[in-house]
Amino acid sequence: MAPTPTLILLCGLPGTGKTTVAERLVARLRVPYLRMDTVEQAIRDSGELAGELHAVGYLTCHRIADDQLRAGLSVLVECVNPLPETRDAWRRVASAAGADIREVELVCSDGDVHRRRIEQRETDVPGLVKPDWGAVRARRYEPWDRPPLTVDTAHVTPEEAAATIAAALG
Repeated sequence: MAPTPTLILLCGLPGTGKTTVAERLVARLRVPYLRMDTVEQAIRDSGELAGELHAVGYLTCHRIADDQLRAGLSVLVECVNPLPETRDAWRRVASAAGADIREVELVCSDGDVHRRRIEQRETDVPGLVKPDWGAVRARRYEPWDRPPLTVDTAHVTPEEAAATIAAALG
């Protein structure tokens, strides 16, 4: 019998290292990877929707993740996932597909390091405008209702963070 697929959520505020850690984690786990920034920018680039996307990117990724999970593949999704509603929606996706879910939150406990990352990073997604430090600080991001695996990226390398997450996933 095939192992149960797992929906792996890699979440956290912008600048906590999600993309960098995700790239290393995907190389270790060899699973499909959904990056919310890429999906949302592709939707913007289509010209079909103007203004804020709100839930469109999340709903699109839900459907793609569901397809992967139902095909028996684990999948890693990288997104901010800031609210109980967004987290609950991912849990429903996993449950409906008969998959396990592992929630990982990246944090950066050193404000100076976090700010420097925001101010110095460049995007690798053409057309994507990254938020500035003020926007990150003002962003609504609520506490989790059940504790995720939390990795503080302030004082570890992306490789160390990925290794910690991979070990926790088994």
